[in-house]
Amino acid sequence: MPRPRPEPGSPAEWLQFAQSDLALAKISLPDQVFYNAFCFHAQQAAEKSIKALLVHFGIHPPKTHSIESLLASLPKDLEIPPEVEWAAGLTDYAVTTRYPGDFEEVLESEWKDAVRMAEEVFIWAKRTLESHSVG
Repeated sequence: MPRPRPEPGSPAEWLQFAQSDLALAKISLPDQVFYNAFCFHAQQAAEKSIKALLVHFGIHPPKTHSIESLLASLPKDLEIPPEVEWAAGLTDYAVTTRYPGDFEEVLESEWKDAVRMAEEVFIWAKRTLESHSVG
């Protein structure tokens, strides 16, 4: 059964897409799939969670995968917890490990860390949106 879709481009829609990526990042590793593929979805979940906040605060989300850059684009008075700032390390999974090339294999422990970081960002973004909602 399809989920109701929020208003296109709204913070709720960005968060729904983030939640979808987070669910994909958590899937148990099927045969022939690399951990880096799941880490990519973890990065995307964090990126889209932050972009939900940017949209909420009336800031057009820049076309970047850099978690650090996205966090820097948020309002200066918004408190960003250290565990969310650490998620900047997910940025490498957005591009570097998505294609064949010269990079170290992503290990199971790194995948678990990536999912944990993405969850932290998602939960923080969701709570921030809820606490800054009007009405």
